[in-house]
Amino acid sequence: MTTDNAAFRALSLGPHDASLEQCPDGSMIMRSTDPLQDYPRCYTEPLLHWAAERPDATLLAQRDKQGQWRHLTYKDAVKRMQHLGQALINRGLSAERPLMILSENSIEHGLLALAAQHVGIPFAPISPAYSLLSKSAERVRHAADLLTPGAVFAYDAARYEHAIKIAIPEDVELIFVEGSIEGRKCTPFSALEATDVTDQVDAAHQAITGDTIAKFLFTSGSTKLPKAVINTQRMVTSNQQMLLQCYPFLREEVPVLVDWMPWHHTAAGNNNIGVVIYNGGTMYIDEGKPTPDGMVETLRNLREVPSTMYYSVPKGLEVLAHEMKRDPVLRECFFRKMRLIFPCGAALPAPLKKTIDELAIQTVGARIPMTTGLGMTESAPFAISAHVPNWQAGVIGIPAPGCDVKLTPCGDKTEVRYRGPNITPGYWRQPDLTAESFDDEGFFCSGDAAIMIDDSNPSAGLRFNGRIAEDFKLISGTWVNVGAMRSQIIAAGAPYIHDAVITGHDRDELGMMILLLPTASALSPNLAEGAPLAEIADNPDVKAWAQHLLNQLAAQGTGSSNRVVRALLLRDPALMELGEMTDKGSINQRTMLKTRAALVEKLYATQPDDDQVMLAQPHSVTA
Repeated sequence: MTTDNAAFRALSLGPHDASLEQCPDGSMIMRSTDPLQDYPRCYTEPLLHWAAERPDATLLAQRDKQGQWRHLTYKDAVKRMQHLGQALINRGLSAERPLMILSENSIEHGLLALAAQHVGIPFAPISPAYSLLSKSAERVRHAADLLTPGAVFAYDAARYEHAIKIAIPEDVELIFVEGSIEGRKCTPFSALEATDVTDQVDAAHQAITGDTIAKFLFTSGSTKLPKAVINTQRMVTSNQQMLLQCYPFLREEVPVLVDWMPWHHTAAGNNNIGVVIYNGGTMYIDEGKPTPDGMVETLRNLREVPSTMYYSVPKGLEVLAHEMKRDPVLRECFFRKMRLIFPCGAALPAPLKKTIDELAIQTVGARIPMTTGLGMTESAPFAISAHVPNWQAGVIGIPAPGCDVKLTPCGDKTEVRYRGPNITPGYWRQPDLTAESFDDEGFFCSGDAAIMIDDSNPSAGLRFNGRIAEDFKLISGTWVNVGAMRSQIIAAGAPYIHDAVITGHDRDELGMMILLLPTASALSPNLAEGAPLAEIADNPDVKAWAQHLLNQLAAQGTGSSNRVVRALLLRDPALMELGEMTDKGSINQRTMLKTRAALVEKLYATQPDDDQVMLAQPHSVTA
């Protein structure tokens, strides 16, 4: 039996059926045939339910400074949430003066977020990278100017002092678990928890409607400064019901997640923590990251905690699979209760999927279902779902129950547009951007493109077709499908390529700037595992491999729009601070082309004077 024919571990999934409505303007509206069922009025209703049903169950767990797990039960979460909610009410916080959270995932971060949502006060989690990796703290200042926060929380005053002094107005109250900043109005987190609860908490909770703003989530700001996406209570609660109808197993077995993904991002802050709260599960906060150094902590946690679902980016799954090959304890614990693996943020290389399948079969005798979908911050994020067990490259599935998807011709592509209870009403204090983002039927214009897999069978679903804004024309006027090119290059270069930046805008031929993975050190016996990226990129064996890859891709091209004939290996990693990479490890093409403009010019020099540049061999290029 081959890996592709091996059985999957049993998993209850919802119907994968869709209908299609043809519109007079040439658009099509796709819908799930499964009607959206009732969903809670507000985000913390499920929390109150599970606190009554399973009061002593763990909601959140996080390691303390000694490395031991400290647990927050549902019962204690509700109690502490009410004290914190009263403290936020006492401070007069509101949509006009929301709570801003600067620091990483933590139990205290989670409690403050729950408290704010419980009493109808919006909060805004900000990427810690904006504070810790940027000397100017430009994006923190931008967020503070846009939101005008009434209070700001960070776990550790010392770590965030620099950004706070630069970006947060002096009259804004600061809340810390540890430390304080001299000369600023600082309040210990413990003081908020000591606030006496009054009837105001319940009154504020009962006043919440579906339109009440739950939070502001900032987009990545890849091409402009980040926008504050309004997330209403209706958006987040309806979205979890959509997810449950696609994945009914969530109510059959208590979900347990070991999760590193940051809560300032919709994938984790809405989806992952939402799965836990909506279904009475447990989240172990993983303070690791999908980097060679950060994965040490992640692997430690995964060796100890058998989880039922795992969300991660391909970069993290790559390191995990590599370690599981040589660590049977890790492998056994990871697969013991695992029901679903959800690769997110970037394309999953086929060889990596095969490796994970092989490890699962070796350990538990079956493959673990892998699924995917498409969504965005503006859709809370669950919008399109391929809830079938066998992940396939590029397949994103059908609309989630209750979310209408309009497929609208846009140039030579078809844009995906959304309408439903999970869709944002717009951007905070940016009415012009809001107006630009919706069509005349109220559909949100996502900028993503998709194609029907089978025109005669909408239930076959959609295939992702890249970002409309990433595509460009060659000087000949021929359009280049950047998403398709990247997927092709990543697949051909697996498991050594993280991503590729496609070049050639207003030029006569395509090129690529290759971002290597640490695994590329295996291409040369002269490179040690963990070698710096610059050393890997400069290695002759790696360059020879890259030249062969370029020749192969050039030979496969059928025309100028899909034939890559120039390449260089990037010696420096993509930088989050510059907007080149998101927290999830996704590469932003447009930003990379701007920040690496000098390298693009070098790539297209008439006579490249640098052995960093590779040209396809003449016999590889056909007319």
